[in-house]
Amino acid sequence: MDIKVAIIGSGYMGGGIGQVLALAGAQVALADASADVARKNLERLLTESADFEAQGLFPAGATETLTRNLSAAGSLEEAVTGAAFVEEAVPEILDLKQDILRQISAAAAPDAIIGSNTSTISIADMATAVEHPERFLGVHFSNPSPFIPGVEIIPHAATSEATVAAARAYVEETGKETAVVKDVTGFVLNRLQYALFHEATQLVEEGVADPEDIDTLVRTTFGFRLPFFGPFVIADMAGLDVYDFCYKSLQKDFPERFATPKILAEKIEEGRLGTKTGGGFLDVPADKLADLIAYRNKAYVEMGRLLKELGPAPVAADDRAE
Repeated sequence: MDIKVAIIGSGYMGGGIGQVLALAGAQVALADASADVARKNLERLLTESADFEAQGLFPAGATETLTRNLSAAGSLEEAVTGAAFVEEAVPEILDLKQDILRQISAAAAPDAIIGSNTSTISIADMATAVEHPERFLGVHFSNPSPFIPGVEIIPHAATSEATVAAARAYVEETGKETAVVKDVTGFVLNRLQYALFHEATQLVEEGVADPEDIDTLVRTTFGFRLPFFGPFVIADMAGLDVYDFCYKSLQKDFPERFATPKILAEKIEEGRLGTKTGGGFLDVPADKLADLIAYRNKAYVEMGRLLKELGPAPVAADDRAE
């Protein structure tokens, strides 16, 4: 990645994003509230990298690469000068983000792509502070950014297609995967994450199960599948008619909470029941079904082996103080 990048906000998220881009070869300048803060965060990131490298979490030579490619700028203006891509990663406060974006707009090249790592704030609301808003969009990394592979790309109504394509290319050059989503409240990642958490808290409040047992069920059942398959592939493999039956069962006690999704009913009416019919939400040709099942089985066995090798997380029940 032969470009200059500026990260404005060098804390935990911004610093991690800086590591990701610098390890991919970009020249990354970190800026923060002061030159001293940026310098201290740079030192932290290099120390952290050495630890990650020693643990085998970063590749050999990573710290040397970061030492060469990652720097602390004396100011925001210094950081963004000559940058092809600027990523804003300051706290989730709209006024603060707009102020920083105004400063970036004034100092950066007019064709520099500007991204925000926001997880909740409207991209369109922030875009009002950006000169040439067609070059602005959300580029949302997840925590911890060096290790989570997915990145949300969130254009607002005026973002140009060229900006989206360039942002995706920059991110994917680091080895991450991108997904383009619309600028709606919560975007996609957090709407899904908080929908699950909301139902989990409902189960606790209703006395159905305690948090530890719910966490156990999530990570050892449907959560076990999620590293390999998203919800639509899982539904297709289970059978959309099965999903329809389960929704009807849930509606006996929760008619509104588990109303059958309109799109699911439409698929069933069309006779698209998932992999058993060759298509549901996704198309799986009959001659690929055996390969899909074989992949699924191998994936689940390998995941089980990995989890046994890693052992229980430090928050597991056996490790909790009595």
